[in-house]
Amino acid sequence: MAGGNVLSVEGLTKRFGERLIFEDLHFGLDQGQKAALVARNGTGKSTLMKVLLGVEGADAGKVTFSGKAKIAHLSQEHGLDLDRTILDNLFHADNAAMRAIRNYEEATKGDDAEALQKAYDDMDRADAWSYEAQAKEVLGKLGLHETDRFVDKLSGGEKRRVALAKCLIEQPDLLLLDEPTNHLDLGMIEWLEGFLAQSKTTLLMVTHDRFFLEVVCDTIFELDSFGLHKYPGNWSSFLEKKSERSANEHAQRDRARSIMRRELEWVRATPQARTGKSKSRLDAFQDLKSRAGVRLEEDEVRLELDPARMGGKILELHKVRKSYGPRVILNGWTYHFKPGERVGLVGDNGAGKSTLIRLMTGEDKPDGGKVVLGDTVVFGHFSQEPPQFDEGMKVIEALNEIADFMPLKKGRKLSAGQLLERFLFPRNRQHDVIHKLSGGERTRLHLLRVLMANPNFLVFDEPTNDLDVFTLGILEEFLLDFPGCLLLVSHDRYFMDKLVDHVFVLDGNGGVRDFPGNYTQFRTAADAEEKAEANLKAAQAKEEAAKKAAAGPAAPKGDYSQRLSYNEKREYNGLEEVIAQLESDKSALEAEMASPNLGHEDMAKLAVQLGKVTDDIEAKTERWIELDERA
Repeated sequence: MAGGNVLSVEGLTKRFGERLIFEDLHFGLDQGQKAALVARNGTGKSTLMKVLLGVEGADAGKVTFSGKAKIAHLSQEHGLDLDRTILDNLFHADNAAMRAIRNYEEATKGDDAEALQKAYDDMDRADAWSYEAQAKEVLGKLGLHETDRFVDKLSGGEKRRVALAKCLIEQPDLLLLDEPTNHLDLGMIEWLEGFLAQSKTTLLMVTHDRFFLEVVCDTIFELDSFGLHKYPGNWSSFLEKKSERSANEHAQRDRARSIMRRELEWVRATPQARTGKSKSRLDAFQDLKSRAGVRLEEDEVRLELDPARMGGKILELHKVRKSYGPRVILNGWTYHFKPGERVGLVGDNGAGKSTLIRLMTGEDKPDGGKVVLGDTVVFGHFSQEPPQFDEGMKVIEALNEIADFMPLKKGRKLSAGQLLERFLFPRNRQHDVIHKLSGGERTRLHLLRVLMANPNFLVFDEPTNDLDVFTLGILEEFLLDFPGCLLLVSHDRYFMDKLVDHVFVLDGNGGVRDFPGNYTQFRTAADAEEKAEANLKAAQAKEEAAKKAAAGPAAPKGDYSQRLSYNEKREYNGLEEVIAQLESDKSALEAEMASPNLGHEDMAKLAVQLGKVTDDIEAKTERWIELDERA
């Protein structure tokens, strides 16, 4: 698609009954622009996405897409055909590459050499070879290896990943993503971040992942007070510009209060004046009163929490073993928690993070060894399982059911209503019944019920799902003040980095590594280890390739399924020269990094270049082996 405007929104307004969701929105997206939509839960992010796609109607305004734009959308509902396999769902798109792939797959099942040759040529014309290779890469990176499984047999998280893969593989002009990182592990999220950052696709997404907002986005739209504010730049830029805007709002509010005091004196002194200029002045006074009464987020003060004191023994695991059939979760792990520990728990999906939490909290029993809990420990466990609320109960009643007050230091208390306000439930929403709450608001209420019990050991299993970036900031500040122990499972790297000082890494084979540092520091160390291993594999692959080049026989001339295309022959003939040049570049970089006078910043830049060159060598060598076997 040629450059230009992909999406235009003019005067968009939406209400649900008497409740205004947003009003008179104007914005657009140009080709290649990567934007995110941020807002507090319950203020209309998902509704706006639905209106853009025509799922919900607008009360006023117009949404216009470029006539040539191909659009893909990842919603909270997966939208897949349950009676098809993963691969059938992904390759059901109607474009030239997909048609060529389907025809080629059918032709390889038969004995018609002419039909096979035609299908092969169609694959070349549609560049379907690279399309198929990219599809398989996307599936692999999202942990979808058994592509012949039927969708109705998949878990909720797997269905969500299939839906995401389908969006990415379609290579749309405009991609709309609603919380794309939900149900992805940390490795998948990092891959997706890189994929979207390098893609030329125009992007509009709703996400609470602040690393995503930092690395991928060039524009952030904030839905606030029924309107839309545009902030050019990434998350850091947004925070800076929003801070400036907030400071201006503080100044305007303070000015309004000063003027209001003078106006109040006039109103009280002239109660009989109600016409002409006096009437307009009274109207202006009401407006001033509204602006002066605005409560800004920065008005909040830090809490001094006072949970129950812990004794000398907190939580001890002695040679704990746990398995599910052949899958080993823990193989004789021992660890003793110390006061005030803040631990992150990481590992691939299925490695056993939730199982380990259940063992610690006593919800599950070990197969061997023992778990010993101190007498003074009070767990606050936020689980991934959605809570079962009484739908007719009021929001504040759900907290009062746990406690009326949370104790603070120096004998002070925080009421349930005050805690709700701190976590963005204003007074006028605290008496809403629970069935009116959005998914994010329910998650927030579940979180507050855990906190209201005043625990001294918090165990959080993916608390960031369905929470907006503003609630996450408030929760982070709350947890930074928390003096007890914290065990955290989260795919939100920003959240994890801010709160933990070491991480338990589950390897999926029963082992647990205790790494000193936060998640980003762990990933940096792991990447260095992976680079070293990749270098070794590349050297071995190169040696193997040299042996095959000397001894390997050519494929039979009539084997159309293995024959190289014209472009592949050209690629094959040039790869040895390319690999040789990359090896030369790598040696030069290594020599430069060995210089004793190299500064830290220059060393970091060279390390990035060396990593890229090493990756290129490995990829080119693997490609050479693949083409050589077919040639």
